[in-house]
Amino acid sequence: MRATGIGSLPGEDYAESAAMVLGTLDDLVFVPELPARGVAAQMVGRSLAVLDGLGADLQPAGWRLLDASGVDHRRARSLLAQDLDVLEEVAQDREGTVKQQVAGPWTLAATVELQRGEKVLSDHGARRDLAHALASGVGDHVASLRRRFPRSPLVVQVDEPALPAVLAAQVPTSSGFGRYRTVDLPEADALLRLVVDAVRDAGAMPVAHCCAPAVPVSLLRGAGFDAVAFDLGLVEAATGGGADAWAEAFEAGTDLWVGALPSTDVAFDPAASRRRIEDWTGRLGFGEDAWHDRVVITPACGLAGASPAFARRVLAEAVGLAR
Repeated sequence: MRATGIGSLPGEDYAESAAMVLGTLDDLVFVPELPARGVAAQMVGRSLAVLDGLGADLQPAGWRLLDASGVDHRRARSLLAQDLDVLEEVAQDREGTVKQQVAGPWTLAATVELQRGEKVLSDHGARRDLAHALASGVGDHVASLRRRFPRSPLVVQVDEPALPAVLAAQVPTSSGFGRYRTVDLPEADALLRLVVDAVRDAGAMPVAHCCAPAVPVSLLRGAGFDAVAFDLGLVEAATGGGADAWAEAFEAGTDLWVGALPSTDVAFDPAASRRRIEDWTGRLGFGEDAWHDRVVITPACGLAGASPAFARRVLAEAVGLAR
């Protein structure tokens, strides 16, 4: 087994965060995200930074697509490039796997606005254009990562925290008085596949991450993701301990990244976390040998809300559990 983090960390010192990640994780290191530095460094702004052919800017209500990039969009792109420069320097020819995180097409569509003020989710053509821009940009970004880390296998983690709300018609309109209509599963699959195919064609491994109770694991498996990362506690609570869909996904070849450690400062027992992982994998009905190369241990979600000391401890405990 291996261990990694979801992506976000506390603090604003990127070199320090990069050194902590590289010094703590055995193999599967991730490109740190430091949301405390502002919206350009947060999940949506960082993901808009990789779009190809679409501009954006920050408005009072949040990010909005525009014909050309605004100052905040340009800052997000510059910040991502600077961060990768720092990580490359700190890594110093390290050969382990490198993971980059981006928001998925449906989370971006549910978060980013069109010029007229409604979310991209409201417009069928606009959400497809956004997905194409993301797929093209991610492909280019993987090529950039390959130049920086030529001996490292690459992973792109596609974050889709809003996907369950999109499928359940629970995303509020900009006015707040209504909800956007649900998206049909074939369309949801099609836009996810655009990104999955771009990641794989660029030579990286596509992994979906959804820290929500109702993870659409069958949809994510069908879209072609090689693995699904999830919050074990939320999934257990939502399914009542049932694991049929997860067992089907695993049997079909989808690896599981189990978020079994807390992501905020709370007291926890690593031994209890190990028992939870063992109980969960046992319920899926596969022998222990089946898990050796197909499970990754992670925190339940990003660590931006934790203290620096706690974030370091959680990543170290994840490595210990994996070993």
